[in-house]
Amino acid sequence: MSDHDFDFDKPREECGVFGMYSAPPNDLAWLTYMGLFALQHRGQEAAGMCVSDGEKFHVEKDLGLVTQVFDERRLDSVRLPNARVSIGHVRYSTTGSNLRFNAQPLTTRTNKGILGLAHNGNFVNALEVRKEMLNEGALFATTNDSEVMLNLIARESHMDLVEATAAAMKRLRGGYACVLMSRTQLIGFRDPHGVRPLVIGQRPLENGGDGAWVLASEPCALYAVGARLIRDVQPGELVWFDRSGLHSLMVEAKKPTPCSFEWIYFARSDSRLDGVDTHESRIRMGEQLAREKPVDADVVVPVPDSGIGAAIGYARESGIPFDYGLYKNPYAGRTFIAPTQEARELKVKMKLSPTSAVKGKRVILVDDSIVRGTTSRQIVNLLREAGATEVHFRVSSPPITHPCFYGIDTAARKELVASTHSIEEIRDLIGADTLAFISERGLRQAIGGPGLCSACFTGDYPAGTPLLNDVDKLALEV
Repeated sequence: MSDHDFDFDKPREECGVFGMYSAPPNDLAWLTYMGLFALQHRGQEAAGMCVSDGEKFHVEKDLGLVTQVFDERRLDSVRLPNARVSIGHVRYSTTGSNLRFNAQPLTTRTNKGILGLAHNGNFVNALEVRKEMLNEGALFATTNDSEVMLNLIARESHMDLVEATAAAMKRLRGGYACVLMSRTQLIGFRDPHGVRPLVIGQRPLENGGDGAWVLASEPCALYAVGARLIRDVQPGELVWFDRSGLHSLMVEAKKPTPCSFEWIYFARSDSRLDGVDTHESRIRMGEQLAREKPVDADVVVPVPDSGIGAAIGYARESGIPFDYGLYKNPYAGRTFIAPTQEARELKVKMKLSPTSAVKGKRVILVDDSIVRGTTSRQIVNLLREAGATEVHFRVSSPPITHPCFYGIDTAARKELVASTHSIEEIRDLIGADTLAFISERGLRQAIGGPGLCSACFTGDYPAGTPLLNDVDKLALEV
């Protein structure tokens, strides 16, 4: 397991993007900081922002959490009294190493002026496009695929910024949502399948007027800055903001297949994406799981925090009482280094401890996913040590059998326990009395709304796959 994160063998976070366009006076640096803080769950490796007042263009970024990167001095360094445009990013590296030069937003100087880009997701053909551009003399300063998009936009010198961005969208494939800024313009765009989320909000000005336009990966970032949700950016849509307001261009739309894991795990429980409420969908997953995989027990216990919604649903449908059988230490952060297996096992105990709710009880333990299975085994052991007489493991996603190429670091296929083990073998591995997963059909029914990307369960990749030698997250480090 990675040293930087204990989080129960989960698929690693994606990234979070944020952008604002506003007439002064608005403290865009502070508001962008607040928006990024609301998106911190989507990436903890690096944070950054760009701010412009139409002339000056200030950039600040580094490794670390939002609160670590933006102390008072650094926040002041990007404050501009008449700021109009800003973008921000929180990063988990799905392409490229966790090094400072890979932190975003990325910036470059072009004939369109200086540009800044923040990106969530992956471009599956980034390596082949990058090689073509290198052969043509292009220069790259980072090893992440976001710079490929930025270079494609910059090289279209005969087009305006919106046209160049649309052309780049047509060149790259994959699952992505991006925010792009010049000194005077904010742009947002989403892949043709809508795999990665992007929402539009509006914040009223205190002194009246049109207020500020906001782009973000999730609505929770809108609420953090006092904006209301207007709508989702549609799959394949490019939107931009300037002095005359919001504009839209449909570049290339295909069958919508947003990532199912947004509702299973990634998005905050107070978010609503593509018309589907996250918390309610998780409750429906639990209800469906109880209908599909019932078991006699005394108590339903979630793995906090991501299993709570599904556990509520399971308890409601089954009539078995819900209780918090595991306490999650809120102060056990992500920076604790666990160099040995013994230390990693102690790390689980540092973050989780069982409560008296499980003593002498037959427990239904509900979680959202199992990736490698190592931490699931340790949690089952914790419950048994606390006196649970039976532990029945229920999972609100289908077995993860394939890696994600669209911005989630799920591990190589050989490391995915469900790709190499039967469900009964996984049950034996984690030490549970029974183990069951929700069906893919049941998951789709529970989420409802649009079609879904379920590539990690089925191997059917709607937005394409990389070439065989492009699948490593460090593939661009050549």
